[in-house]
Amino acid sequence: MYRAVNSKRPVNLDLTTIHFPLPALTSIAHRITGVILFVGLIFAFWALDKSLSSPEGFVAVKDALAHNILAKLVAWGLLSALAFHFVAGIKHLFMDAGYGVTLEGGVKKAQATVVLSAVLIILAGVWVW
Repeated sequence: MYRAVNSKRPVNLDLTTIHFPLPALTSIAHRITGVILFVGLIFAFWALDKSLSSPEGFVAVKDALAHNILAKLVAWGLLSALAFHFVAGIKHLFMDAGYGVTLEGGVKKAQATVVLSAVLIILAGVWVW
């Protein structure tokens, strides 16, 4: 393997020692919530299919969401992922339009994303529980 003598590039990159800035963390979280939503569609489509199949199926899904802690946790988790993914997606739309593409603007938008998402996640938790 060829390596230049004066190269300042790292040879062994240890990701656990790197401090990511907030915009990078929100970008990574945006991707992770997208994967969570994709996988969560399995549960959402199952519940939709079951609830629309018959009146008994609707009651079963309603009772599961009303009395099963795991079902409530999954619903809250999916709503939380949706909230963060939605807010981060709006942030990316602003960036695509050319707003806040500076370093300071990126940090402020990342902070706004975290705050708005936290508010929506808390509201989703109140609604589910």
